[in-house]
Amino acid sequence: MADQTFTRAQVAEHKTEDSLWCIIDHRVYDLTDFIDAHPGGSVVLAQIAGQDATSEFYNLHRQEVLEKYKVSLCIGTIAGEKPEVLPNPQGSLSPVPYAEPLWLRPEFKNPYYDESHRRLQKAMREFTDKYVTPEAQEKEADGTYISQELIDRMAETNILAMRLGPGKHLHGRKLMGGVVEGDKFDYFHDLIISQELVRCNSRGFQDGNMAGMVISLTAILHWLNDEELKQKVSTEVLSGQKKICLAITEAFAGSDVAGLRTTAEKTPDGKHYIVSGTKKWITNGMFCDYFVVGCRSSQGFSVLLIPRTEGVETTSIKTSYSSTAGTSFVQFENVKVPVEYLLGEEHNGFKVIMSNFNHERFMIACGVARNSRTVVEECLKWANQRLVFGKALVEQPVIRQKLARMIALCESNQAWLESIAYQMCNMSYAEQAKHLAGPIGMLKAHLTRSAGEIADNATNIFGGRGLTKTGMGKVIEMFHRTYKFDSIPGGTEEVLNDLGVRQAMKRFPKAML
Repeated sequence: MADQTFTRAQVAEHKTEDSLWCIIDHRVYDLTDFIDAHPGGSVVLAQIAGQDATSEFYNLHRQEVLEKYKVSLCIGTIAGEKPEVLPNPQGSLSPVPYAEPLWLRPEFKNPYYDESHRRLQKAMREFTDKYVTPEAQEKEADGTYISQELIDRMAETNILAMRLGPGKHLHGRKLMGGVVEGDKFDYFHDLIISQELVRCNSRGFQDGNMAGMVISLTAILHWLNDEELKQKVSTEVLSGQKKICLAITEAFAGSDVAGLRTTAEKTPDGKHYIVSGTKKWITNGMFCDYFVVGCRSSQGFSVLLIPRTEGVETTSIKTSYSSTAGTSFVQFENVKVPVEYLLGEEHNGFKVIMSNFNHERFMIACGVARNSRTVVEECLKWANQRLVFGKALVEQPVIRQKLARMIALCESNQAWLESIAYQMCNMSYAEQAKHLAGPIGMLKAHLTRSAGEIADNATNIFGGRGLTKTGMGKVIEMFHRTYKFDSIPGGTEEVLNDLGVRQAMKRFPKAML
């Protein structure tokens, strides 16, 4: 019936509750059976009965709402007319200005990316749109944890392995069907993985999607001394059989890692550590099989891999975002851990913890940059479709000023992020720890501070919708509610800015005094 044509006069005859039609973008919709189900109530439908409701519809909704109901409600088109608004195909780039970073816009050139990066971006965009986003929206709503099915898909395509960044663990693997070779995978590929996955626009699920693995398995690969154990754990995790998380933060110590109180005492025979203490705000802790744990040992700090075993208990922590992140309080009560499970050197775990932070902060920075850009895209769409005082919102100079500021922050932050990624591509793991800890820390702090300004402007642009968890402003509401999450993990803004300046001062030339 959807291929039928009608005249506008015919549509005008259907304006009662018993037969209510309307026109939206040259298509005819029969809303008779939808009146009682309409989330906005029946009155608003009665007001546009028999009329062209295109302006009214797009002043309240996006095209995806029409796509959702097209099959069940669209009965045809207006004779001699064609729809003007076309949906953006799944997996494609957004045509909205500034919705994509410069390197993805066809009119711009970029020195950092080659065809392998473009192939990976396309494959990841398609994967995220098809598999990640639908589950993310579902889990964000009901608070349940990531499905084993999605984990298996990410394991099969080696997305899990790629999320750890470049390294020997990728050599010989077929990445996303072969779009990039494992030994050619660099930090720009890493950036792409992080930015594409967060496009699911579900902040709780973003962390619930194995974020604990990303910030803990890297430490295993770089620092676990027992090669056989390292191979066992990495194989289990990267195949999706087991899950792992990082457990550093405590109620007593967050950014102040030196204040850790969880203890690791060696047994008299020297074969085990006995671990006791608590950890708090541990991402994915509720569903993990392994914990990478920072402990106070007899002469300093040590980092241990601790399996979920007798004496390990986890309790869910309620946060501002969905419980799908598996955020937990972890208690270790006299847990017996073999000495082979030590990472790095005994009593020198501070080095393990600090060097591991670089990739965590880089990953967070990638996500914040992408989420901020998505918010800008939403604001540009809204400002162009929302009618206020008889004209589009974007025609108001004050709105254009807000948009300009948000765009400037997004573009400058992406440029700084890519500059850091280029340096990472040309430095060893040890060199990154020495030279980039400060710059990466300040980048993350600047990004999260920028996110606060973007969230504030976006909420004002959307008005009441920016405070509503459903509908047009849901992305804005979520971003405004959760952007602070990224300003805390991996080090607070103040701590990271201080780190950046202190690191710079260590290399300050005496000749300049």
